[in-house]
Amino acid sequence: MFNIERGGEERRRLSYKDKYCVGCGICVNACPTDSLRLGPIVPIARGLIEMDLVSVNEESCVFCGLCSVACPFDALSLTIGGTNIKDIDSYPKWDVESRVHDEDCIYCGRCYEVCPQDSIIFRRDLPNPVDLVRGEMDIDDEKCIYCSFCADMCPAGAITIKNVPAASNDLVNNSIEVDLSKCIFCGICKRVCPEDAINQVCSTCMYYDEIETVEITGETLISQSSCVNCSWCSEICPVDAITITKPFEGTLELVENDEKVCKGDSCHACLDVCPCRAVEIADGKSVTNLDFCNLCGACVNACPQKIRVVSRTAMKLDNINSESWNEILNSLLD
Repeated sequence: MFNIERGGEERRRLSYKDKYCVGCGICVNACPTDSLRLGPIVPIARGLIEMDLVSVNEESCVFCGLCSVACPFDALSLTIGGTNIKDIDSYPKWDVESRVHDEDCIYCGRCYEVCPQDSIIFRRDLPNPVDLVRGEMDIDDEKCIYCSFCADMCPAGAITIKNVPAASNDLVNNSIEVDLSKCIFCGICKRVCPEDAINQVCSTCMYYDEIETVEITGETLISQSSCVNCSWCSEICPVDAITITKPFEGTLELVENDEKVCKGDSCHACLDVCPCRAVEIADGKSVTNLDFCNLCGACVNACPQKIRVVSRTAMKLDNINSESWNEILNSLLD
């Protein structure tokens, strides 16, 4: 992480947050003064060395903000007089979206489980099971032989048996307890008891109309700062409650020749650096699933064979008013 400043009438500050950087090198390619450098992303990704993915030459940086504008992942930000240029109308803006539609979300949590960047903030409030069942449960201590059949078979883990040695080694103080907040009155304990020591009645069906309707509430949010717009969440969502707009359109291909071929499992550099978890090794070759790829190009930078080729045909960066900026930013496309 670095923060550099330039004084004067309008104070400019360039900040870099390594935790949001994916090693795509887009900022490096966009910098008009070659002030940014991309570090060795593979050893950094593998944890072999500790350093920022991107470094800056303070002497040559002119604080123009092109790197901040070009970064689709919020890793770089330029402020002018304390205001982020992304909040200034005259600067270009990424027209991307990552949003959960609250009215459609069922709080299943599948998006939370698959997000490669842990960008999903998820909370689910489940009803208390005891409010959804009715019944009675009783164990006759005189009949019970503490065999533990009921405890071992209970699917809800509601029965606990304790065997505690007494003062005499010949005696054991046994106890059996039922946690009614867990009991679902399924009757398994009663059926497996060899001594008919358990009396259990389920009346859930009888009181069905009186039991409250099941309501599951919660919250599902996407952290905009760490989201890489990979679309794992939207692809896996069973109710189409998530909208993801990717920053680029295009393709990513493996272009091999007689001299350079994919090393697959013996290399897997592309897999190690991919922020989207879109790369896998199949049949000894690197395979990219474009459904989850955001075309950032980190894998292209990482490939030692230089056989991965990203072709961006369009990008969602709007409001480019400067002709020179337009030329530089459009150089990111194929």
